[in-house]
Amino acid sequence: MLIMSFLFVLLAVGAPFIKPDMQFATANMDKLSTYIPNFDFSYFTTISLLVFAVGGAEKISPYVNQTRNPAKEFPKGMIVMAVMVGASAILGSLAMGMLFDGSNIPEDLMRNGAYQAFQKLGNYWGVGNVLVVIYALTNMVGQIAALAFSIDAPLQIMLNNADEEFVPSWLRKRTSKGVLINGYILTGILVSLLIILPIFGIKEIDGLIKWMTNLNSIVMPMRYLWVFLAYMMLNKAWKKYKDAEYKFTKNPKVGFAIGAWCFLFTAVACILGMVPKVDYATDPAGWHSLS
Repeated sequence: MLIMSFLFVLLAVGAPFIKPDMQFATANMDKLSTYIPNFDFSYFTTISLLVFAVGGAEKISPYVNQTRNPAKEFPKGMIVMAVMVGASAILGSLAMGMLFDGSNIPEDLMRNGAYQAFQKLGNYWGVGNVLVVIYALTNMVGQIAALAFSIDAPLQIMLNNADEEFVPSWLRKRTSKGVLINGYILTGILVSLLIILPIFGIKEIDGLIKWMTNLNSIVMPMRYLWVFLAYMMLNKAWKKYKDAEYKFTKNPKVGFAIGAWCFLFTAVACILGMVPKVDYATDPAGWHSLS
């Protein structure tokens, strides 16, 4: 998926050289003002989407100790990942602006945008739908892996050292390969309900995807509040953990301040994300989304 992301950027940037008469979909891409958003209240309600977009690295935490040198390899891996994700997001946004009008975004862009983008690039480069097929297969494998990983990591955190007094044995059941099988089944049931129930109020798929994305952008970052709170408490108990193998900062006060800033920023982003992003006077589905 990472290779496909950078390939998309390279193909988009190279398209004007292959097709000199190509017109950028977004006007005035050579002006700085095109990239500066309107910093109004509506803009700030979308900050939770940014937090949600860069999240996910925390899911690797149950497997950190399985690396050769966690204290050195894990921090380096996180830094490299952050740089690559940031570069991919910025360059990818520029490439998308070349193919789609930023002031007239298609309704189904969130659902079909990537496929439409590769289809347009395929036409520019004269390879038809080959890029669409390659991306679809890559995305399918990537989503399957991400789904399994997204389910397994939280289950490992919650049930790995679960107290038998509070967690029933059937939920702690593992396969021969260590998979918490009943945890997978329970997660599948709960997620299916979350996906199916909104369908009764949101009649079309694009509205459902937007609703689920906005919901995830609020709920998912909320988990990080516990991470930041735990980090703040670790810094308060510095004397007890000062000999830990890995420390983000060597000064507990600086560490506590960083944790507090991350906690407050994420909390404010989640609260602002709860503000409705639809016009309930003209969109009946909006009332369902709010409820």
